[in-house]
Amino acid sequence: MSGVEAESKNLTPAGFFKTALLLTVLTAVVAFIGYRAGGAPGAAASLFFSCVINSGLVFFSDKAVLSMHRAMPLSEAAAPEVHAIVKKLSHKARIPTPRIFFLPSASANLFSVGRDPGRASIAVTHGIVELLNQEEIEGVLAHEIAHILKRETLLAGITALLAGGLNMIVDLSRWQMFRDGAGREELDSTHPVALILASVFMPCAALLVRLTIPKSREYDADIIGARLCGNPLYLASALRKIESASFRVPLRDALPATAHLFFVNPCPGKGWPALFYRHPKVENRMVRLMAMSPA
Repeated sequence: MSGVEAESKNLTPAGFFKTALLLTVLTAVVAFIGYRAGGAPGAAASLFFSCVINSGLVFFSDKAVLSMHRAMPLSEAAAPEVHAIVKKLSHKARIPTPRIFFLPSASANLFSVGRDPGRASIAVTHGIVELLNQEEIEGVLAHEIAHILKRETLLAGITALLAGGLNMIVDLSRWQMFRDGAGREELDSTHPVALILASVFMPCAALLVRLTIPKSREYDADIIGARLCGNPLYLASALRKIESASFRVPLRDALPATAHLFFVNPCPGKGWPALFYRHPKVENRMVRLMAMSPA
């Protein structure tokens, strides 16, 4: 067993435990609501409903996240170098080759999803392929392969959908207010009802992300990714370029609930989105990677 594979296996049980705990808590909450609303029959119906929800989260969270970001399959003919790098890294990590998707954005970023290494996908933006050289692309793809190898992608995808669902409650409520006669000027963040809903559901969604997605996740993937690609400076150089480019060309329609999936934070700023930040500072990641480089 390789050092990379051995290290990753020591990190996977926590992900399995957190995924099981998250789904158990979700089931308990739905069952409690059903019991309070309809007694034992309500609880039974809610348990069935929660099983359907849990199955959907486990089996379709990756497809939902890819759809949310308008990802499209990236053929090998369109990006032979990217496919070749992913195949090489997957073989080295001893996992099946993930599917590659294309994000229609000039911003430089990427993420990985999937319920297990055999059903994983990596989505890359047009911007990152244009910005980075081949070595840097290998570094960032190795980072995403590390997330897949550590089996973190299922929990991250489920968390993104649940947090996004809480955010959607606020958005749908604001839409209902407009349909019922509120003016557009009243639907900004200062509207009392919108503010109350945001103050309740946004912190809940952010807390969910913070409880399930540790900041060490990116550090660990950087370390394993650096070993996979063979040179930590590939990743460090990519981080430097991407951070600079992300301020010039931010990811349009970035969603705070899915921000933790990306290689670097796609929606920097203050306010409510800042509650969802789970990325360490890029400078700190670069320092750790450069410290791994032989003198």
